[in-house]
Amino acid sequence: MLRKRVITVLTFNDGILFRTKTFIPDYRYTVNFVDAWSIDEIVLLDVTRPERRDPELFSSVVAKFSKNCFVPMCVGGGVRDLDDVKRYLDLGADKVAINTQAIEQPELITKAAKRFGSQSVVVSIDVRKESSGVYRVYKNCGRHPTQWQPEELAQRVEGLGAGEILLTAVEKDGSLEGYDNKLNADVVKSVKIPVIVCGGAGKWKDFADGFMVAGADAVATTNVYHFTETSIKSAKQYLSRRGLNVRS
Repeated sequence: MLRKRVITVLTFNDGILFRTKTFIPDYRYTVNFVDAWSIDEIVLLDVTRPERRDPELFSSVVAKFSKNCFVPMCVGGGVRDLDDVKRYLDLGADKVAINTQAIEQPELITKAAKRFGSQSVVVSIDVRKESSGVYRVYKNCGRHPTQWQPEELAQRVEGLGAGEILLTAVEKDGSLEGYDNKLNADVVKSVKIPVIVCGGAGKWKDFADGFMVAGADAVATTNVYHFTETSIKSAKQYLSRRGLNVRS
């Protein structure tokens, strides 16, 4: 049985590390800490608005992190073509997350998978729950609605060659109220590739629910790891006591 993974997501705006939701600067949080705290993987996301995004600025961030990162690292934000995928991989990323272009230019998924391998291609799917109760996929870092429902898009990107899905419940992100496990379970059941669930975790039980209720392959969070250097190890100890197979 594959071990369950615990992942931290670091979001950047204009090259500065921020906490999610309220975008409060948190300069204490560095790759050195998460490496030492037994995290399984790191995701770096550039959430700068497209009109302000400076690819070279974020590339410099990725390069600095990769020099000190000894766990798998996924990088996303502003990925528009194969050159962007190659640039992040050359800078030290193990995986590259494709968000908007997975919808606007789906052939990029196939091209990237064929050139670099499916294991290097993650599709980031951002979802909001509409007032009608219907889940809708959003693009541009969760800012603009699309016509896609999450299960349909998940199945499509799997067929195109994606090796993994990063699923974020946008409205839950930063809330610390727990994952949207109805959404998560529906997407997990719709595909065979691994699904990372993100958005809303605030306590260790939320991680266990992400695994045990939603069936996720990995749980990801940001805010809950900003408060104590023992938090990741504590989370894994809790998950192990719940009978989950996690890396120590």
